Amino acid sequence: MSNGHRFVEFDRIEGTISDFKPLSEFPDRETIRTRYEKWIGFKLDDPVAQPLLTPYTGGDSAVRYYQDAAIRAVLKKIARSEKEGTPKRALLSLATGSGKTRIAVHLMKRIQDSGQRVKALFVCDRVELREQASRAFSNIFGSNAAVVTSKNPQKNAQVLIATYQTLGVEKEEDDGSFLINNYPENYFSHIIIDECHRSAWGRWSIILRRNPQAVQIGLTATPRIIEVAEQTEEAIEDERITANNIQHFGEPVYEYDMLQGVEDGYLAACEIREGRVQLDFDELSVEDILMYNPKDLDTGLPIAEAEVRQIFQRGKIKSRIFLPNFEQRRCEDLFNYLLETGGAEQKTIIFCMSDRHADLITKNMNNLYVEWCKQNNRNRVEDYAFKCTDKGGGQELIPNFRGSSRSHFIATTVDLLTTGVDVPVVRNIVFFNYINSPITFYQMVGRGTRLAEGKLMFRVYDYTDATRLFGEEFLTKLRTPSRSSGLSRTCGGKPWFWGLGTGD
Repeated sequence: MSNGHRFVEFDRIEGTISDFKPLSEFPDRETIRTRYEKWIGFKLDDPVAQPLLTPYTGGDSAVRYYQDAAIRAVLKKIARSEKEGTPKRALLSLATGSGKTRIAVHLMKRIQDSGQRVKALFVCDRVELREQASRAFSNIFGSNAAVVTSKNPQKNAQVLIATYQTLGVEKEEDDGSFLINNYPENYFSHIIIDECHRSAWGRWSIILRRNPQAVQIGLTATPRIIEVAEQTEEAIEDERITANNIQHFGEPVYEYDMLQGVEDGYLAACEIREGRVQLDFDELSVEDILMYNPKDLDTGLPIAEAEVRQIFQRGKIKSRIFLPNFEQRRCEDLFNYLLETGGAEQKTIIFCMSDRHADLITKNMNNLYVEWCKQNNRNRVEDYAFKCTDKGGGQELIPNFRGSSRSHFIATTVDLLTTGVDVPVVRNIVFFNYINSPITFYQMVGRGTRLAEGKLMFRVYDYTDATRLFGEEFLTKLRTPSRSSGLSRTCGGKPWFWGLGTGD
């Protein structure tokens, strides 16, 4: 730091700050380099440092400042591990929409351009994510990036993009036969686990164990959990996954959170609106539930009184029952919200409790839209609302949801659209499900953070108090949303009976 006459020196190794010194004592280039090399733990003319000195394909403008910082942090960690003889592992934590796949692409390209061997494996957990990664890698690596399928292990390509399912490691009981039969131990020079918070250690650990000499990189969009106020099964599992990631990869070498992305102008700001029609199941008696003709969340069929009482005693009401009449009122409230904030035809994701629940919400939203079009003498668009779930299908409609401006506006899902799927046009995230997992919550909110033409902000419509999970349980800089941080909240009342009528 200098005022143009004197300067103050901060020693990053010792952590000390000097007195004011005259500019004549400013250290020369060689002195600064020597000090820097001491700090990073290797010399810049070492072979391990070459990727750090290699320019980006397309120049420095190819990446944003924080993407460059993340790449350099990984390269320094790899080089230091090489010199120390320790496992070459790194964890990156960056907000959804900040470009983790882009970071992976340019990281691998810099390593390749430096002359080091690249035989990389990029692992994700869904076909849609695999296709997105394939497009990103192919833009830089061309035909040297290829998608692995059950019929083609693509051994000739430098970068292989595969799903857990293809590799045979989707479930803990899977034997990894495709991986073992096609790729010998230490086959890969670099392994990137995309969205590593999504998958418990058992699902992908065999890939890393079979390639102990490889550079192993974990990508996550979820802050590190240090304390969860509600010790639910989901929250405990979040803690376990986080512990596994930290234990294997170590502390993140670089972090970039959602609010920093908003402040930098790279991510959309968020406004939170609480649903004006809400239901507090904890305040309901068995008689209240029976009055509104409860149905099973999995089958959609009516539930007899005896079964309702059993479910009630086990404390499983939220996960086993829905009330059709209440769901209709809730959809009406959401549809009115859309009309108040820009119109019915806004790209929206509604997170539901089950496939049957998603079916009902899809039907309700479609019917409300058709009736609104009739009343306002408007031509309705086709496929206004559609279901997109892992079990119930609809994945093939995601491109229409992403790209069409005249169809597919409301996507109802359970968890298929929670992670990684890039749909920048989404303007609304709606919680009709009950969330206890901070990791899952942040992934769901992250579907709205990407910028698009004409989109600088998105809204979260919270009908289940999901936004209680914002920020408080995390170690990173994420803070509870406030107007000053670019995120705002509009609150409504919460009586459990508000808007709940009788009948089916």
